[in-house]
Amino acid sequence: MNIMKRLGTKQWGWIGLAAGLVLLVECGQQAEPPSRLEPAVQPAAVKWTIGMSQCNLGEPWRVQMNADIKKAAEAHPELTVIFKDAQNDTLKQRAHIEEFVSAGVDLIIVSPKEAAPLTPPIAKAYQAGIPVIVLDRRVLGDQYTCFIGADNKLIGEAAGRWIAETLGGRGNVVELKGLMTSTPGQDRNSGFRKGIEGTDIEIIFEADMKWLEPDARKEMESALGRFDHIDLVYAHNDPGAHGAYLAAKAAGREKEMKFVGIDALPHEGLAYVKQGILDACFEYPTGGREGIDIALKILQGEEVPREVTLRSRVFTPENIEQGGEWIGE
Repeated sequence: MNIMKRLGTKQWGWIGLAAGLVLLVECGQQAEPPSRLEPAVQPAAVKWTIGMSQCNLGEPWRVQMNADIKKAAEAHPELTVIFKDAQNDTLKQRAHIEEFVSAGVDLIIVSPKEAAPLTPPIAKAYQAGIPVIVLDRRVLGDQYTCFIGADNKLIGEAAGRWIAETLGGRGNVVELKGLMTSTPGQDRNSGFRKGIEGTDIEIIFEADMKWLEPDARKEMESALGRFDHIDLVYAHNDPGAHGAYLAAKAAGREKEMKFVGIDALPHEGLAYVKQGILDACFEYPTGGREGIDIALKILQGEEVPREVTLRSRVFTPENIEQGGEWIGE
């Protein structure tokens, strides 16, 4: 950014005012003492514009992420955040990044739909000197300023271990996956498989429900039609687990099995645990507040880590009133 942009036009106004006073004195005119002088222009705080591209707002978790970013930014009047919704369209999200670069924003926050297609425009923005914070889903390579997210492999593994312990090391499980072209879907799958290694748990049905509750319900209907005995449903997010529960309830079979999800939003996953719908819910923090904290440090010229890993908890009916239990400790 050039010096005029960083100082702002009002600060340059102060420089011009000072030059004018010197000129008045040199011309023999009496200048008013500086202590009594009322400036014509008040110096303004530095203003920064942040461009935020959300991959979609069809998932309640992503709506919450935007809300967390908005709330955190509102505490800092020097920040303006421009929100864009890619509506689950990778091409739209690529265009968002290009638009932010063309507009000359001071910083970009992006939660990518998919890793590979978003890598080039993010790298281009980064190489152009615009700091980029990647939230939740990773991109390929290291051409970004900071990645913020929870450890999805760790969460998936913790879910696998909880499931193995709960089922006594054996049983029939349905896995409803998130979007498998996204890194969280891949990590929650591989972590889960690691967590159940060495057990007699069998994945009898698996499907990509793309993080969407209606898709999860449809896939669960297929599973129910094919299998008479299902011990547990592991869904990569809480809407998926809830969709599976609704399908099982419609078939009169919800009491035959357990349901496990990931996200733990207060009005969603945590509410489902309290209502007895979910047997376990693993927290996946949005990173919205942390994103603004890191953005401020970057804009103020401070060093920030390349990666920030957010902690996660597991909530069950037994521990939810105590605030859950931290995983990975």
